Amino acid sequence: MKLCIFEDDMFENFYPITLTRSSFDLRCGHTLLYEKILRAFPDMETCFFVRDWIAPTFAKRVEGKSVNDLSALNDDVLIINGRTLFIDADIQAEGDEEIGVIEDTLVYARVKKETLDKCMADSFEAVLENIKQALQKKEVSVTLISYLWELIHNNSKAIEDDFNKLPQKGIFGSMAEGAIIYGDRSKVHIGKGSEIQPHTIIETAGGPVIIDEDVTVTPFTRIEGPCSIGKGSTLFGTKLREGSSIGPVCRVGGEIEESIIHGYSNKYHDGFLGHAYVGEWVNLGALTTNSDLKNDYGSVQVYIKGQLFDTNDTKVGCFIGDYTKTSIGILLNTGTSIGVLCILVASGGVLPKYIPSLAWYYKGKIAKGYGLETMLGTVKTSMNRRKKELTEEDIELLRYIKKVTQDERNTIVRKARKENN
Repeated sequence: MKLCIFEDDMFENFYPITLTRSSFDLRCGHTLLYEKILRAFPDMETCFFVRDWIAPTFAKRVEGKSVNDLSALNDDVLIINGRTLFIDADIQAEGDEEIGVIEDTLVYARVKKETLDKCMADSFEAVLENIKQALQKKEVSVTLISYLWELIHNNSKAIEDDFNKLPQKGIFGSMAEGAIIYGDRSKVHIGKGSEIQPHTIIETAGGPVIIDEDVTVTPFTRIEGPCSIGKGSTLFGTKLREGSSIGPVCRVGGEIEESIIHGYSNKYHDGFLGHAYVGEWVNLGALTTNSDLKNDYGSVQVYIKGQLFDTNDTKVGCFIGDYTKTSIGILLNTGTSIGVLCILVASGGVLPKYIPSLAWYYKGKIAKGYGLETMLGTVKTSMNRRKKELTEEDIELLRYIKKVTQDERNTIVRKARKENN
């Protein structure tokens, strides 16, 4: 039997983070959504189906796995919607053929090869439609993530689940004299090669703390569980509050609360990040700060696909796409969405709630900036500092993103010019 993880048509709800990755390649807890599914079915051969324009970069990340290849559907198959938060999800590989749905959204399907052969079509989407017509549906109760802020609000639960499912737990790195675990020591995992320096406090009253391998935690850092820190990251006198996930190879400081930093990003300096999702290769300048609560405690609105959307939630911070950089003193409002490869320069006030990809915010207005090719040079420099390279697949993806966001960017730039004239 094979495992098939697919991305459905809800990926735009997770913009700007999913402009550069699949909706199941999002972090919740210590692991990515698709990693949780793979962990549940460790011995099954896996294939993936994603948008065509994401496929080349995703295929590089999961090298050796089948991506967007219908010929891989040549066995009995367990098909799982990649937006499923695989925590206590009652989905089994063995059993009769069936489809699990939430309303009419497919969550999973167990399909025999004979049925699958009859349902084959020219696209994976058409295959799924045929399967939905062929098999009986069963209403199920699982968590299907639909928006970025739902990842944040499920993050504490996901960290605890990831901690419980670690293959081995314990303190395998070094803790200096004067570094303190305040609470249950069994709720702390410190990976090999990690160094917890003096005057650090790890508090477990609220939940477990995962510190992966080769992490450095410098003096005067406070870590509150549930919390996770990815491999190769460094904390510089950080106040890391509960419900936060720091991805691999990040450099963080200041105050962070209930936020997710996907990986390879910098928040080295003071400043507050709360109820936020930050992508990869982002650099937040000194004192960059976001609001995550309105003064009137009202529901926060967020721009999705150019329209304001009411989250029906009072705690929502900001969402920042890959490769974006902020200057010192940037102030972000509740529910701010910033696209991919943006440059933000402080103007003394709060920035607009929405800035499209590849745009600059300079002297208090949104502008087109210096163009993609110039900005690619900056990206290459920042990645080389981490001994990583911008691949041809990455470059083609950014060129595609520039193309598909062109009209939106032009509209907002023209509007900004009129308002400033």
